[in-house]
Amino acid sequence: MKPVKSAKGKTSARVKPGGPKKKVETRYDLRLYVAGQTPRSLQALTNLKRICEDHLAGKYRIQIIDLLKKPQLAAGDQILAIPTLVRAIPKPARKIIGDLSNTERVLVGLDVRPVLRISRKEHA
Repeated sequence: MKPVKSAKGKTSARVKPGGPKKKVETRYDLRLYVAGQTPRSLQALTNLKRICEDHLAGKYRIQIIDLLKKPQLAAGDQILAIPTLVRAIPKPARKIIGDLSNTERVLVGLDVRPVLRISRKEHA
């Protein structure tokens, strides 16, 4: 910014309106709660990795929590069923229960892709 002299001889900084804006990149902190190496837990992990690589490439972190090894961790995110995926960041936290095989449902649940709603006028 260049200093500018006003008519009265005072110096002030020139601010450009609409200056450069930094794009804030959303990062996803995901926790997958499982109970051992069951087929359903393994399928959930495989599906989650695929979805993250396809839609969140480089913008995610997955933490796998095995409740057979550390059952006390279920209380923190109020886990009642497994497998459960918790999106801890960005807030608010969101949960998806199941093997994550429905990609569209997972993306909507993670708030990665907005829900497409068709109005009645467009549908008719």
